[in-house]
Amino acid sequence: MADLRSTIAGIRSPNPFWLASAPPTDKAYNVVRAFKAGWGGVVWKTLGEDPPVVNVSSRYGAHLDTDRRMIGFNNIELISDRPLEVNLQEIIEVKRDWPDRAMVVSLMARIEEEAWANLARRIAETGAADGLELNLGCPHGMCERGMGSAIGQVPEMVEQVTRWVKNAVNLPVIVKLTPNITNILWSAEAAKRGGADAVSLINTVNSIVAVDLDAMAPTPVVDGKGSHGGYCGPAVKPIALNMVAEIARNPDTHGLPVSGIGGVTTWRDAAEFLALGATNVQVCTAAMTYGFKIVEDMIGGLSNWMDEKGYRTLDELSGRAVRNVVNWNDLNMNFSTKAVIDPALCIDCGRCHIVCEDTSHQAIRIDQGDGRRVFTVVNEECVGCNLCSHVCPVPDCITMVPEQTDLPYVTWPNDARNPMRVPEAAE
Repeated sequence: MADLRSTIAGIRSPNPFWLASAPPTDKAYNVVRAFKAGWGGVVWKTLGEDPPVVNVSSRYGAHLDTDRRMIGFNNIELISDRPLEVNLQEIIEVKRDWPDRAMVVSLMARIEEEAWANLARRIAETGAADGLELNLGCPHGMCERGMGSAIGQVPEMVEQVTRWVKNAVNLPVIVKLTPNITNILWSAEAAKRGGADAVSLINTVNSIVAVDLDAMAPTPVVDGKGSHGGYCGPAVKPIALNMVAEIARNPDTHGLPVSGIGGVTTWRDAAEFLALGATNVQVCTAAMTYGFKIVEDMIGGLSNWMDEKGYRTLDELSGRAVRNVVNWNDLNMNFSTKAVIDPALCIDCGRCHIVCEDTSHQAIRIDQGDGRRVFTVVNEECVGCNLCSHVCPVPDCITMVPEQTDLPYVTWPNDARNPMRVPEAAE
């Protein structure tokens, strides 16, 4: 049976599934319920200096599909609105009762050394924190006060704050990065220079999730007004995967432990983050949508899949896909696939023909046979774009089959069709 024990920046947990710093980790009651359900660790909701912040009443917005399934989740909630001392006491009590679970505490302060150092020391003095997570990514409310992403978007500040905290306490420091930046490597490299033991990403994406067309205001509506907020959930997973992979394959940050965050809902999502270089994953939206027991399926699914694939430990899985993440110019220009439609599975909906005819390469022909339409791929016109396979509602009805050729692996810089090809590089 696969060993799911996880270690990141020296912080151990019985499995790689942590709850991210968010409403689910706001108090002892929630965290204890989470540990009972099987979560391997938590990042306690972000603590700040007293007096605590004040939150508004209407806080969440949602992006739903036609079946009302949660695609994306938006929030305008700020950091913990409970007194610092209350939070610290509860952290002590929970860690005392659950010593084998990871207890990481998120914190945020003004861009002043003493503010960060004093808050970090207060947390460290509890003796209950296994590590600290520096919230440098919140894109709403707090950033308007010079905190959160206002710091995370400036690499020099990321490095400075990380160094302040590392100098103040003897605890592992994880720096939570904002995706609201042109290049994630700028802040990741800055965190490493500042002495970060790991980074976590992504924090939420700055967004307006919807507009209430009656109130004529962004949702959630607060007394007729709305604001931009933090977007998370399944919709941000592609953004998060890319940023995790960029850090893992960048020479200057390769080897920096990564806690992957962003739309993790199933064991497969977690496996994808791990394959792209993450050491563990953090979950928020899925827990807020389905409850804490969702972790049971995550643990069981990941364990069973690892057994099936022969991965004994998380270390054997982590980063396995990184070597296959390349720039576009490094792809094989001679690789070709063709769509193949299985007539036995086809339900005659015609979606493949419609999208190929209207928006692609007119490579799917309609014929009549046995009282029904028959869809056939015209190989000479098919470029293997695979749009048809994505819009088909029947799994495995349309597959993409690689063409067997004897052509060599040729990248664009060396391709004879490249007008900017350097002759020497082609030899």
